[in-house]
Amino acid sequence: MTLAETALLLCDLQNDFLHPDGAYGRARQGSPAIAALPARLAPLARRLRAAGGVVVSTHFTLVPGRDGAPMVDAHLRRLRPFLAQGDFAPGSWGQALVDELQPADFGVEKVAYSAFHQSRLEWVLRKAGVRRLWIAGIVTNGGVTSTARDAHVREFEVTVLSDGCAAFTPALHETAIEGLRSIARIMTIAEALTGEFA
Repeated sequence: MTLAETALLLCDLQNDFLHPDGAYGRARQGSPAIAALPARLAPLARRLRAAGGVVVSTHFTLVPGRDGAPMVDAHLRRLRPFLAQGDFAPGSWGQALVDELQPADFGVEKVAYSAFHQSRLEWVLRKAGVRRLWIAGIVTNGGVTSTARDAHVREFEVTVLSDGCAAFTPALHETAIEGLRSIARIMTIAEALTGEFA
């Protein structure tokens, strides 16, 4: 598998999740591990693009209803009651990839944990000639795990970057990583930078 057939898939590293002025920042929802991800992943994104690979960002999206309020699933409303009008809205600053990781080659809106569910992600990857995914982002036990399992079912070669993902607690992250070992290669960012570009 060549680097030209590889995509770094950045799951949900958006302003509304990570920036202090975003939806989660205003609600004081976050973790140091999540906040550290953009700086950790930026060198890998630059290196992969320079080598002919692609960077794809997924964007969790809350579609506004007719009254302008976001259409939020009941389970998410219970977990995150602070989500309000304008949060994660299509085309908004909050929905966008954080500045430190821009530009991505492709951006894909998502409405569920898996970035493949009812999205154009698979179409984009196939058109771009991608056969291998390096998956990173948030949260390890949610969007990352769901996306990795769906990618495996679709016969992509899946690698999960263990220190390129994070959850709201270390225990949730570590349990999720262990659970992915049966369907994905687990690799660190340093291993990717030193081994894959040799």
